[in-house]
Amino acid sequence: MKNSAPTPAFATGQAQAGAPVAQRRRARIEFARLRDLALLPAIALLLVIGAFVSPSFLTKANLISVLGASAALALVVLAESLIVLTGKFDLSLESTVGIAPAIGAMLVMPAASAGFGLQWPTAMGLLAIVLVGAVIGFINGFLVVRLRLNAFIVTLAMLIVLRGMLVGATKGGTLFDMPSSFFTLATTIVLGLPVSVWLAAAAFAIAAFMLRYHRVGRALYAIGGNPEAARAAGIRVERITWGVFVLGSMLASIGGLIVTGYVGAINANQGNGMIFTVFAAAVIGGISLDGGKGTMLGALSGVLLLGVVQNLLTLAQVPSFWIQAIYGAIILGSLMVARLAGGEGQN
Repeated sequence: MKNSAPTPAFATGQAQAGAPVAQRRRARIEFARLRDLALLPAIALLLVIGAFVSPSFLTKANLISVLGASAALALVVLAESLIVLTGKFDLSLESTVGIAPAIGAMLVMPAASAGFGLQWPTAMGLLAIVLVGAVIGFINGFLVVRLRLNAFIVTLAMLIVLRGMLVGATKGGTLFDMPSSFFTLATTIVLGLPVSVWLAAAAFAIAAFMLRYHRVGRALYAIGGNPEAARAAGIRVERITWGVFVLGSMLASIGGLIVTGYVGAINANQGNGMIFTVFAAAVIGGISLDGGKGTMLGALSGVLLLGVVQNLLTLAQVPSFWIQAIYGAIILGSLMVARLAGGEGQN
């Protein structure tokens, strides 16, 4: 009877042929890890520069302020990063940051304070904020996944619709008379840091763990890399993509609640223009706009970098409109670096 097992010479040839592939795979993994840590030296350099720009920059109070101000952005960047990993976009997240807490607050506030007059219990109003986000994400997912409409156009339209609804509901004004619970995430200090900072850190840690070790997290990368191959492998592409839209909008609504607590009010422009900063943080953190590439550590590093940059420019008394120009330059620079490093960031 003929032995079907490979001969030693054949097995050796297989091992030699597979060795370069394994080496290239290890090299890609090492490069990805280095890319995730690439922003840390830049952040350290900015901290040194900040010490020379302003004596108050490296004070404990200022650094805590940077982290607190970045917490809401971090949650929205996390939301956008998860969606972008699947190869989609959600531009409406910035409007969700405004409309979700506004509806929750108006359900609680009396009519005399520009509320709906329903005067729901505070807990119900807080829950409504998250539910509003879930509904927005569900609608976006339905239009993009079920009806197969272009995600960019759909969420751009949703951004405009929600912004108009916020302005109409608030009559272009500002909501002030809210229960103190609406400010808890931003104002309550635990172990020296606001609760919002711990919440953002926990959200990123859970997301990083899921992406690395859970099948759903790995499915996000597979869907963003090649949805047809993912579908052939048995991954429920539509269901997972739809779910990510819902999760992303829920995270954005919580981010909006943090903004509300940090500002102490809700105005008709809350979240306006935030999406540009969100994409800036995600892109410089290594999240590929083509989908399927990027890590939560990189995205978090992007948030911290922009938080430090904004604080540094503010202390240096740079006009706010220049900050947006600098963010745009950062995005362009990051895309060029990604292109030179490995062809990412190009369609």
